[in-house]
Amino acid sequence: MVPMEFINQNILLIGVVVTSGLGLAWPMLMRSGGNEVSPAEATLLINRNDAQIVDVREADEFAAGHLPDAKHFPLSKLSERIGELDKFKDKPLIVCCATGMRSGKACKEFTKQGFSNLNSLAGGVDAWVGAGYPIKKGKAGK
Repeated sequence: MVPMEFINQNILLIGVVVTSGLGLAWPMLMRSGGNEVSPAEATLLINRNDAQIVDVREADEFAAGHLPDAKHFPLSKLSERIGELDKFKDKPLIVCCATGMRSGKACKEFTKQGFSNLNSLAGGVDAWVGAGYPIKKGKAGK
């Protein structure tokens, strides 16, 4: 048993250790409902498996630059519009956002709705651009 005196004398150190541990565990706790794929892996899925790209960023972000052929479904409206993607339930989907956080939330929603082949673009559109892959600018058709 750890004596209370030790805890009292080292409370700051214990706080730093706990905070560091939580900081390291946070990305694992926030994992998406899908696989995380790098931009290179996403490209292979698109080219070899005809994966569909779903961008869950807001309209202004999407217009500023998105993956070619991406379908625009803002996370804020995803639950209302998810039915429009039912024909892709068993096909590979690549879900992306700016950095990968919103796409993880979207993958959880897709999973609840029965989508089975989900992939979240690790690092989001930022990683895609950073890898030197092309983007399109302008509004979405849908």
